[in-house]
Amino acid sequence: MAVVNRIAALASEIATWRRDLHAHPELGFDVQRTAAMVAGKLHAFGCDEVVTRFGRTGVVGVIKGSKLGANRVIGLRCDMDALPIAETTGVAYASTVPGAMHACGHDGHTAMLLGAAKYLCETRNFSGTAVLIFQPAEEGGGGARLMVQEGLLDHFGVGEVYGMHNWPGLPAGHFAIRKGPLMAAADRFNITILGRGSHAAQPHLSVDTLAIGCQIHQALQMIVSRNVDPLDSAVISMTMFHAGTAHNIIPPTAILGGTVRTLKQETKATVVARMQDVVDNIGRLHDARIDLDYLHGVPCTFNHGQETDIAIAVATEIAGQAHVDTAVQPTMAGEDFALMLEARPGAMIFLGNGDSAGLHHPDYDFNDAAIPAGVSYWARLVELRLRA
Repeated sequence: MAVVNRIAALASEIATWRRDLHAHPELGFDVQRTAAMVAGKLHAFGCDEVVTRFGRTGVVGVIKGSKLGANRVIGLRCDMDALPIAETTGVAYASTVPGAMHACGHDGHTAMLLGAAKYLCETRNFSGTAVLIFQPAEEGGGGARLMVQEGLLDHFGVGEVYGMHNWPGLPAGHFAIRKGPLMAAADRFNITILGRGSHAAQPHLSVDTLAIGCQIHQALQMIVSRNVDPLDSAVISMTMFHAGTAHNIIPPTAILGGTVRTLKQETKATVVARMQDVVDNIGRLHDARIDLDYLHGVPCTFNHGQETDIAIAVATEIAGQAHVDTAVQPTMAGEDFALMLEARPGAMIFLGNGDSAGLHHPDYDFNDAAIPAGVSYWARLVELRLRA
C-alpha cells in the first residue's frame, strides 16, 4: 500500500484522536464537544480560515495551496455525529455516554479528515483551495441539507465535493466505488388507520385496525415483487406497528411506519403511487379511514463520471489497482452527502473497515488500521486534483 510516508508517521496520533471521539459520542446537531475539538485542531494546524456554527454546529476549515495555478476549490466532507445505540464492544475507549455510541464510524471519518488537515497545512503542495467540511447530524438529522441551504458551497466557492465512508466486510485499506447510483434514496412513511373499536368478543362490531394493518403490510410487500423491474432495486420495510392497549379490546386506531429505498426517481414515483393505491383501496374495502404520510428524505447518492474517475485514480495510487473495486454493487443504505452531490459534481468512496461488525451494530468499531489509507486518499486527492 503506497500510503504517504508523513501520514503513516501520523497514524498513531490520529488513532488517539479517533478513540477520544469514540469515547465521547454526541448525537445529531448536539456535537459541541466534537466541534470544539475539531475547530481547536484546525486552528492549531494553521488553517487559513476556520468557520464554526455553519449548519448550527458544523465546522469548516480552509487551506490554501502554495503553488501557482488555477484557483480551483474542492470540498472534502466528513460527518461527526453518533447513534442512539448502547455500545457492547468492551474496548478500553468505549462510549462514556449511556445509550450513545459511534456505531457508524463517524469518529474515524472525523479523525481522518483532521489528519488530512494537519498534513495539508504542513505541506501545501497544491494550487487552489481545499475546503474541509465537518458536518453534524448525518444520521437522519438533516445536517447536509441545512449546510447546503445556508450556502456552504457558494460561500466557499466549492466547485467539486468528495466524501468517504468506511465499509465493513471490505478489507481494511481497500476502496470501492462506482459511477452513478452508489447509495439509495432513503424515505420514511407513516400510515394511520382509523377504524372502530369493540370488545374482543364482538369483532363483528369493529372495524379491526390490527387486521387491516396486517393486510396493508402484506400488500406493500407485493409492490416491489410485482411492480418493480427485477433488474431494478427497491425496498419497502415496515418497521413499526403500534396498536392496542389490552387483551380484550380491538383497538380503534393503528399506526404503521417504515422506510422506502430506491435508486431511480421513476421507481420511487411508482412505489409511492402504488402505496397510495393500497391504502385507498383497503380503506374502502373495510370502511376505514387510512392516511399515508410519505416523507421524502435524502436522494440517491449519485457519483458523477469525471469526479469518480479522479477518485479511482487516487485510490489506485494509494491501494493498488487490485484493491480498488470500481464497479461495487449499490447499497440500499442512505447517505445525506447525496444532497451535496445534487448541488455540486463529486463522488463518494467506500474505505474498507475489515472484518468488523456491521454499521449501526452495538459491537461495531472503526478499524484504526484503515487510517493511513483514508488520510492518504484525502491528501493525494487534493494534491492531484489541485495540481499546479
